[in-house]
Amino acid sequence: METIIVQLPGTAQWGEEETGSPELIHLGPGEIADFGRGGKGVRIVLADPGISRRAGQLEAAGDYWRLSNFSRNVSYVVENLEGAGEYLTVAPGRLGAPVPFEFSRVVLPALSGTATFKVFAPQHAYLGEQSMAGGGEHTVHPFALDPTSKYFLVLVALCEPRLRDPADSALPGVGQIVERLRPLESCQDLTRSAVNYHIDYLAFAKLRLDLGEEATTGTDGSRIGAKRTRLASVALRFGLVREEHLGLLPPRTAGRLTDPQESGA
Repeated sequence: METIIVQLPGTAQWGEEETGSPELIHLGPGEIADFGRGGKGVRIVLADPGISRRAGQLEAAGDYWRLSNFSRNVSYVVENLEGAGEYLTVAPGRLGAPVPFEFSRVVLPALSGTATFKVFAPQHAYLGEQSMAGGGEHTVHPFALDPTSKYFLVLVALCEPRLRDPADSALPGVGQIVERLRPLESCQDLTRSAVNYHIDYLAFAKLRLDLGEEATTGTDGSRIGAKRTRLASVALRFGLVREEHLGLLPPRTAGRLTDPQESGA
């Protein structure tokens, strides 16, 4: 089972349907990937003349990852994409700096401004997933979701109609989810693109859905609709989202949310 997933630079962001799926590198515990301008063994290529040919290295370790900075004079920054500005700095020459974030963006200074790539650690362990002491190897939950994360809020909003009324087969569209979550302080800057990003992360990294032909055939609307339907189905079937999670959402306003642009989305 992979510890981290690296989204290579220069590819589409998750959720941008018109450009297809991003190119990914999957790393398991103990596996490494070098990054830099390019050369022998460099898997994450940052095409900027201001970046060393072999600028650093990622190492997957348990349910987190480490970053090594091979530069002698430049620090690298790792941003927490869920942390409202939280980041850590990896000093020149620092080896094996642990990164605890689940969503990360690695930022290197470059002649073009900055060069970046993203790293995801979808197998973070939480208290309820650990086995009892002395019971052998601990069990890794197949769906390790963080209920404090923004992607979990998106999942709860997606499942809300069926949690409140199991007979309600309608699912909210992306615009409706944005409208539903925006009253939360942590979601005031939430966009449709960000919701699509979280839906893709849930589908492909966290729940590891096999959408088969549903993800590659039909119109864009039917493909995205199939993804949302499968997400909600799996989340509700396995109890990943439950009625008590509705308390994470802001109070409902009168009337049903509508989004005329969401037909088939």
